Amino acid sequence: MGAKPVRVGMIGYQFMGKAHSHAYRDLPFYFDNPLKPELKAIAGRNEKAVKEAQEKMGWESYETDWRKVIERDDIDVIDIVTPNHTHAEIAIAAAEAGKHIITEKPLALTVDEAKQMLAAVEKNRVKHMISHNYRFVPAVQFAKKLIDDGRIGRVYHYRGQYLQDFIIDPNFPLVWRLKKEVSGSGALGDIGAHSIDLARFLIGEFSEVTATMETFIKERPVGEMTGGLSAKGDANQMGEVTVDDAVTFLARFENGALGTFEATRFAAGNRNKNQFEINGEKGSIRWDMENMNNLEVYFADDEEGEQGFRLINCTEEVHPYVGAYWPPGHIIGYEHTFIHLIDEFFRGIAEDYQPAPSFEDGVRNQMLLEAIEQSAKERKWMKID
Repeated sequence: MGAKPVRVGMIGYQFMGKAHSHAYRDLPFYFDNPLKPELKAIAGRNEKAVKEAQEKMGWESYETDWRKVIERDDIDVIDIVTPNHTHAEIAIAAAEAGKHIITEKPLALTVDEAKQMLAAVEKNRVKHMISHNYRFVPAVQFAKKLIDDGRIGRVYHYRGQYLQDFIIDPNFPLVWRLKKEVSGSGALGDIGAHSIDLARFLIGEFSEVTATMETFIKERPVGEMTGGLSAKGDANQMGEVTVDDAVTFLARFENGALGTFEATRFAAGNRNKNQFEINGEKGSIRWDMENMNNLEVYFADDEEGEQGFRLINCTEEVHPYVGAYWPPGHIIGYEHTFIHLIDEFFRGIAEDYQPAPSFEDGVRNQMLLEAIEQSAKERKWMKID
């Protein structure tokens, strides 16, 4: 009978706009989803830039006012890929208009905003998702299965690191990601939020945290993002950096495991090293986004003399999602994580279940971000309610 059309409107068009647009366009090619996306409208304030994005990314039309996209009768889903300070207003308006919503992370600037967003989607009974795409890496999904199946037993340690270096140059411009009123936080919310979500997904909820944060470069040339993680600035005009450049924190989980975390955009040579190691009573698991198709696994019950970390290339049909792509060993990439996320979102809409990670996950993540920041200020452990 064919897939039923679902009409999408996107607010924003830069880095994540490109990633999400690609996912919508490729989803029907790889997956037999009950819904087929129709890219109806894309919105942005810069008419020239949004028109170029509309033409390049395959959208039918564009708007320069996001409200017009939400008001349109030919839109079923709103996809929010704008800076963080706009998420709450757009999402609440979309929920009140009866649109299903997917938004980039972090969910909001504050816990209060995040809770308002969750209340709005629940009140209006629309499906909702937050774009923690790293959950949808096949190797991460396989790690989750190994843990849930008890293959490494009780978890003792979780180590999460997210290391980048794209702002290490002191002349890198003061873009929105470095302004607290727009982003909410720096490395903590931008990349640390992903580490937090992966930990929650893989081993469970946090019970308390203690943290330290640092801003290494206090002033930068005023500038703006130009796509991806590139930017341009004015060397004659300087502005204050109001977010963290790096954060480290310790954590306790409700299941008794201990956690150590680090997020920084000042780790020279690390372009996108999102990685974790999990140690349990029966074994350990390691993963690194820069080598995303491979999972390292150690099982303590291997024969003596044969023990050691084994490397699993997660491209076999038994591994999550990859049966839709290529033969074993023919690896997939970053962009495919968004296809998997959108596939889950649309199945939730079609089959009437709430997909995850949801706005509730976003609220829990936001609570942790605030607790970590508060801990760094007060120099003490903070309980997670």
